Amino acid sequence: LAGEARILDGFGPAVIAELRAGRTLVVEDCYRDVRAGRRYAPVWDSIGCRALVVVPLIWDGRLRALVYLHEAQPRLWSREEVGLVEDVAQRVGHAAERARAEQAERANARELRLIADSLPVLVALFDAGGLCRFANAAGADWFGAQPQQALGRDFAALIGAEAFGQERTLFEGALAGREARSERSWPHRNGAPRIADIRYLPRPMPDGSTDGAYLFVTDITDAKRVEAMLEREVGERTRERDRLWQTTNDLMGTAGLDGYLRSVNPAWERLLGWSERILLERPFLDLIDPEDRAETGAVLARLAAQESVTDFVDRVLSRDGRRRTVMWTAVPEGDRFHIVGRDITDQRLVEEQLRQAQKMEAVGQLTGGIAHDFNNLLTGIVGSLDLMQTRIAQGRTDALERYIRAALSSANRAAALTHRLLAFARRQPLEQKPVRVNALVAGMEDMLRRTLTERVHLEIVTAGGLWPTLCDPHQLENAVLNLAINARDAMPEGGRLVIETCNTHLDRSYTRLHPEVGVGQYVCICVTDSGLGMPPDVVARAFEPFFTTKPLGMGTGLGLSMIYGFARQSEGHAKIYSEAGQGTTVKIYLPRYRGEVPDEAGAVAASEPPRSERGETVLVVEDEPVVRDLVVEVLRDLGYRTVEAQDGPSGLSVVQSPARIDLLVTDVGLPGLNGRQLADRAREARPGLKVLFITGYAENAMFGGGQLDPGMQMITKPFPVEVLAARIREMIEHS
Repeated sequence: LAGEARILDGFGPAVIAELRAGRTLVVEDCYRDVRAGRRYAPVWDSIGCRALVVVPLIWDGRLRALVYLHEAQPRLWSREEVGLVEDVAQRVGHAAERARAEQAERANARELRLIADSLPVLVALFDAGGLCRFANAAGADWFGAQPQQALGRDFAALIGAEAFGQERTLFEGALAGREARSERSWPHRNGAPRIADIRYLPRPMPDGSTDGAYLFVTDITDAKRVEAMLEREVGERTRERDRLWQTTNDLMGTAGLDGYLRSVNPAWERLLGWSERILLERPFLDLIDPEDRAETGAVLARLAAQESVTDFVDRVLSRDGRRRTVMWTAVPEGDRFHIVGRDITDQRLVEEQLRQAQKMEAVGQLTGGIAHDFNNLLTGIVGSLDLMQTRIAQGRTDALERYIRAALSSANRAAALTHRLLAFARRQPLEQKPVRVNALVAGMEDMLRRTLTERVHLEIVTAGGLWPTLCDPHQLENAVLNLAINARDAMPEGGRLVIETCNTHLDRSYTRLHPEVGVGQYVCICVTDSGLGMPPDVVARAFEPFFTTKPLGMGTGLGLSMIYGFARQSEGHAKIYSEAGQGTTVKIYLPRYRGEVPDEAGAVAASEPPRSERGETVLVVEDEPVVRDLVVEVLRDLGYRTVEAQDGPSGLSVVQSPARIDLLVTDVGLPGLNGRQLADRAREARPGLKVLFITGYAENAMFGGGQLDPGMQMITKPFPVEVLAARIREMIEHS
């Protein structure tokens, strides 16, 4: 090969390509052959080569070797000489190929022996006469003889006469070409018990016949022991399941997506009174309270989508007509689902009694707080009026203004307290309108900075692209201001107050934890301080009315409850996050509004109540004489003509008469025919009639999902005279 390499160095790529293609190379004179060149003469001289014949040996498509003959002098090679060299080359090639194949076979045999000996399985080969021709190292354990000792012995001698009697049919079947398998006891040579898995595989020949059989034996003692243990455990679990099925008071069974029960345990008949036959024959929705069937049907749709359902509650009809409240768990499996239901009727009764007790406790706390605060306020009002009456009787008028201010101050505080209570109870009158929260919060910045101390750093962060919301903007301002004041009081040494806005989506996982709020898109106002924070027990009660941690006389305990009530009444949500020493975050969620938001023009405050200029007529309908007289007196002083009615039917009679009416002012909570009903009937007789509702109770004032019809407005009791006059003037001028 070294010479071949040096010879090839004397030729170009074309010659090398011919050799690789398997063509014999014949050179008579290297110095004259055009395929070589004189510049290669030193190469030829170094090996004494002038003429040569080179025969390539090709195996598996590759040039494996070269056989060549050369002369030191030029030579004219005859055809016989070239043929002789080619014949010798082919013989050499065949011999080398056989040697290579035999070497590879011996290597493979050694490798197979190593692999077979490493297996924990007996592997043996028997010829057609039943004599052993191969056995791996495991044969020493199973046959009791080393592999070399097993060779040439028949199957019966290796396994013993008794065992051969059991296996003979299977072994002979394998020799005849049939696979077979058995499982039997095959003790160790020391007598220890052992179970064997025995397989017989025929050894096929190219012509389809069989010239022997393979034997594979595996020790499955441990596997059988585990299998037996599992069978015992499964059996015990099955018996336990059967006992549970028979004795439990839970409703257990299987139902199909076709709407019928497929199996039920005895608890169904014990709890509901229905027999198994009736339960399986009727659609199971027939057993559900009609009010719950729609929701139960939605749960079935989830199960059809292969979604498991837990803690679903509905009411099931019993045979005696009673309704049992059941909490269900259901797991789908193909076209059916497995169900377990627990009767929680008594539990719900206990929970309802607990809620009622808690409600009564809250009512007691609420009424106590109301009584305390209103007694103080009424003392200021009644005391001031008594002193005014005494001074007037004495002819002294110099101190009347001070008593009037004191009475008005107590009355205004009482009105504010009432509004906060209504806000918590979600009964305050709301004038809902589309609101741009960013603009509202930004417009409060100056007022907030004046409210906070210099040691509190205020930061307002408004989100770009913030959605509008639908709410009462004045109540939202009050909520933000209350939170800022609370934050200021929680940071006596100063700190940081951040008011942020953002868009957010409350998903189903959040609403499961807070059932009072619905899934959807919300605008969030987040107020965060770096103050003292609150422990968990305080956070849990923070929204309760009259609950406060401030010193006596420093707070009413209605600020946060008012915020909570405002958010809930606006179909939103409020949440507190706080830790003692780590500050507090309060989030107000208000639902996204998808309509148009009109631009708001700034209102110009009048210096004094506007007066009637054309003698307009106002119909006043109010069942409370004191309030009716007050409104009529105010209107007359401002130059309006007035018509009075003490209830809805009387007011409707006036509306249906030919009398001039420019505006209807009516209380909402009228007996018999309420204010809204009166307004609707009045507009049937006088389309487009302007209506001003007077109310102090949201349930009477909230129409059409929180918004009044066009041409209708609302004013909340108690109201200042100038506010009433300005509202009436505005409505009449826009008629």
